Amino acid sequence: MMRRLALALLVVAAAAGGAFAVEPDEMLDDPGLEARAREISSGLRCLVCQNQSIDDSNAELAHDLRVLVRERLVAGDSDAAVVDYVVARYGEFVLLRPAFDARTLLLWLSAPLILGAGALTIFIAARRRAAASDPLTDDEQQRIDALLRDEEKSDGDARPASRKG
Repeated sequence: MMRRLALALLVVAAAAGGAFAVEPDEMLDDPGLEARAREISSGLRCLVCQNQSIDDSNAELAHDLRVLVRERLVAGDSDAAVVDYVVARYGEFVLLRPAFDARTLLLWLSAPLILGAGALTIFIAARRRAAASDPLTDDEQQRIDALLRDEEKSDGDARPASRKG
């Protein structure tokens, strides 16, 4: 029972972790602007944490970026203009979902290529294993039987007299 309660609390804490990153003093009074800020922030990478959005991160730089996004929105910038401003300042690495273009083609295709190479490797290994376990032909089986009989005869002659028979 205690394990279930602990697990439930852990799941709730993990799900709510991002909600605590945006501090109350950062939030805008206008709910529409705040919603836009949250939408933009969810697509920007924390440069310290790297696998979290700035909305989910408690890092100082993430805080600064959240404030910057809100300042630009209050100044009247469009969502695209805010993102362009942040990208111009920090580079495309700040985008959690980079644009699909010639420069990011390898980035977008690397996961499917690696997955395909892994699947191909498994397929080839399975075929080789299946080919190695093909049943013997009658001719091959007769040759093996003959070799085993010849070996038994030669072993029988080489055995000490006490072991014969």
